[in-house]
Amino acid sequence: MKLYYAPDTCSLSPHIVLRELAIEFELVKVDNRSKLTADGRDFLTINPKGYVAALELDDGKILTEGPAILQYLADIKPESGLAPRADSWERVRLQEWLNFITSEIHAGSAPLFNRELPEEAKSIFREKLFRWFDFLQETLSTSAYLTGASFSVADAYLFTVLGWCSFFSIELNDWPALVAYREKISARPAVQAALRAEAKD
Repeated sequence: MKLYYAPDTCSLSPHIVLRELAIEFELVKVDNRSKLTADGRDFLTINPKGYVAALELDDGKILTEGPAILQYLADIKPESGLAPRADSWERVRLQEWLNFITSEIHAGSAPLFNRELPEEAKSIFREKLFRWFDFLQETLSTSAYLTGASFSVADAYLFTVLGWCSFFSIELNDWPALVAYREKISARPAVQAALRAEAKD
């Protein structure tokens, strides 16, 4: 199994999950600008959409889109508890969180990476993000993790996208539950191992 990734992107979340599950895999770095892999291949032949993450299975199949990859990995080892059973109400709730993170936090943050975007426009995106942070603050003030008492693939994803705030000079101190949540997740051995591996490249 190969995970195609780029540092400081959403591919960190499946990287974390692979390490949480202790699944053997190869980490392949992708240059987001040139679209070349570390071994010189054209990444567009692997994922024509052009972005990470992409997961290459042992039979050569390619899976893209973070929420799909996260759930696929969790289902390889259902005993891990990183995702509820596929036929359960709790799984639907997990999918609800994954969709929220994708559409509101991930997509809501993406425009802030655009250096050419006028400050007035950026402020609109920031204000919307802040409203969602208020919502997350309320949720995480009464729940250890997004889906309850245990870490799930949704937490790996939210941890990843919240980490982008430092690139936008957004301090999370106004949302203490988010600060505590990120600190708790950052202390997990799998998270530390993933961050170290990506920092080496």
